[in-house]
Amino acid sequence: MRNGYARVTTLEDALRIAGEHSAKTLIFDVEPFVAHWNSDQQALDKGLTHVVTEANAVPGVQLVCFATNSARRPTVSLAHPGLRVVYLASAGKPFRIEPYHDFPVPGALIGDQVLTDGLLARRLGYFFVHVIPERAVVPRGPWLLNQGGRLALPLVKRRNHHGE
Repeated sequence: MRNGYARVTTLEDALRIAGEHSAKTLIFDVEPFVAHWNSDQQALDKGLTHVVTEANAVPGVQLVCFATNSARRPTVSLAHPGLRVVYLASAGKPFRIEPYHDFPVPGALIGDQVLTDGLLARRLGYFFVHVIPERAVVPRGPWLLNQGGRLALPLVKRRNHHGE
């Protein structure tokens, strides 16, 4: 499952695709899939808990990571029996890859931004599940970043030179 690409609009589709590719690690971008941009703490905590529960139902998943470039942090415990859960605030996507080195492979990264999430997936050798949110709900900053990400999309979709 290396350097693949799929577009989705729902959590169910993202998890289905990750399961089809036998992902052991799922990395989720927090905004907008877990909690909407600028949402409150309660929405973040509720979204994290929901995603952990749903991801735990995917056969073979051993680790769920939430990675966000924002400083937001959960106030609830994300511990789940039989599942390792990691939350990375101020993650430095796509530049910092050290925090992901001991994660089981293969993996899938589920996020909305090609320039951060897609390029991080590429650097890690993970499948990129590209979340396409409704345009009406995307704030201007993330929308502009997404437009710039269109230029990098061919790189994210391309398989590496080993054919993986």
